[in-house]
Amino acid sequence: MPHSPQSLAKRIFDGFESYIRSFNTYTRLAPKYFRERNWQNMQINHRQRLRLYKDLLFQLADEFHEKLGETASDRGIWSSIRKDYQSMILGRPDVELAETFFNSVIRKAFPGMSVDAELMYLTEGHESCEWSRDSDMIHVYPSQMGLEPIIRKILDDFDMGVPYMNKEQDIQFLIQSVKDVILTRYNPGPETTTEILKSVFYRNKAAYLIGRTFVGEKWMPFIIPMLHGEKGVFVDTLIFDRQIMSHLFSFTRSYFMVEADVPSQVVGFLSSVISHKKTHELYNAIGFNKHGKTLFYRDFLDYINQSSDEFIPAPGVKGMVMTVFTSHSLDVVFKLVKDHFEPPKSMTRQEVREKYKLVSLHDRVGRMADTHEFEYFHLPLDRISSELMKELRNTCNSLLKIENNELIIKHLYTERKMIPLNLYLDDCTTEEGLEAAEDYGRAILQLAQANIFPGDMMTKNFGLTRQKRVIFYDYDEIEFLTDMNFRVKPKAETYEQIYASEPWYDIAKNDVFPEDFRRWMIGREDLKEHFLKYHKNLFDPLHWQKIQKRIKSGELIHAFPYPEEIRFRPHERV
Repeated sequence: MPHSPQSLAKRIFDGFESYIRSFNTYTRLAPKYFRERNWQNMQINHRQRLRLYKDLLFQLADEFHEKLGETASDRGIWSSIRKDYQSMILGRPDVELAETFFNSVIRKAFPGMSVDAELMYLTEGHESCEWSRDSDMIHVYPSQMGLEPIIRKILDDFDMGVPYMNKEQDIQFLIQSVKDVILTRYNPGPETTTEILKSVFYRNKAAYLIGRTFVGEKWMPFIIPMLHGEKGVFVDTLIFDRQIMSHLFSFTRSYFMVEADVPSQVVGFLSSVISHKKTHELYNAIGFNKHGKTLFYRDFLDYINQSSDEFIPAPGVKGMVMTVFTSHSLDVVFKLVKDHFEPPKSMTRQEVREKYKLVSLHDRVGRMADTHEFEYFHLPLDRISSELMKELRNTCNSLLKIENNELIIKHLYTERKMIPLNLYLDDCTTEEGLEAAEDYGRAILQLAQANIFPGDMMTKNFGLTRQKRVIFYDYDEIEFLTDMNFRVKPKAETYEQIYASEPWYDIAKNDVFPEDFRRWMIGREDLKEHFLKYHKNLFDPLHWQKIQKRIKSGELIHAFPYPEEIRFRPHERV
């Protein structure tokens, strides 16, 4: 007996509800692990939540292949399924996520499906993130309460369930920060009010309160990070700097664990606090990266309809593993795994994809770029420059298909466009170069503390964001730091050793000699001496071994996403 469209729609709906229940279960474990200082389980929980969507999706796709058989590509059946599904999700507080879930199922279950405006939810939900001021999702603190009572009430309202290290000192720190930053510029009036989202944002070892104060006839956003150390919970700082707040929600950071029963409202509030972030970036930040991908694609369709510039090869040194392209007016690059890799690269395309998966599940500590993975991505053929088409044909022809005046790419990654570090260092001033070189070294060491060894650390594999922060974005040689063997390079003692054309000592695949980094990490003469001195630890095998030892002992090394100098207690560790 064939399965009815209604029963199939119900199966997708049940799958979506299962996803949301499990997503919320993982999310609600975050405050528990924060209270317990159980950082290892916090990380495991984060990875399990990330895997959840695809695990459920592939299970559903297999079911639909079995149930539909040869009718899996029948548009009439899918049109009926969509109609029944629409009635099931109508009025849900997370309806936009339900629409995206349907899109994911049909893409996997319908043979050859790419993008179809009739069968998929392609343009719905654009205006669904308007913040409602009368929402019960916020705590409200009118100015009439007085500054100190407001601060005390905030800490009472956000009781973490464990003792404070020094609550009175935290209160005084917060009061002084408000006086220094707000009360020196504005005079609060009867209209002044403070709002804080009730949902707490957890990531790694920190919990963040997100709020805003209406003063001086405008909203002034702020973020309060809280940490749980061995002596108790403490407020680490009070952030008013919009650039720092933006960095907390960066595409280089892992997703937050935050309860969001009405995701669009949480995103709406965040948009009022971090105003220049795109909606899809904020959905990514709160863990709904699949819907973030949907919104990214909608933005891309708008870009295609409103622009005319061609897609061209991305500037920079050509990669040995990836072909990368972009356009002048787009802040995104597209990355395709090549059909063949030139020596010394010996990996397979699947191995490269596994490296990207590793990064997607790992803590990116503000130093690795987030990506979206697409299959059967459509581009107008007349927008592909002849130079790019030639390069695509030469490097990844097996991924290409031309149909109805469109170039269809079977598999690619999208990533935020950055300035390649090697190109930046070619043209920047000495002062700019020194800052970039210092941050380049910091990026490598912070990745190491997150148990990531980049492998190929040439400057061409790093880029600069708009804020001139150095980010690693070439993942094909990435490894866990704990799998590497950092060695002191043996000293040649005999004539034969000194003049040997090849290394005279054994070198295993995972052996690394940090002292060799000196030769190639920074080439510019006006930068090199400072870099070698500033980052001398980079070239010391013992330093790398110490980081390995800390990680192997079970320590989660916390990467602070804001400057040390703004911390209330800069020497307090977690």
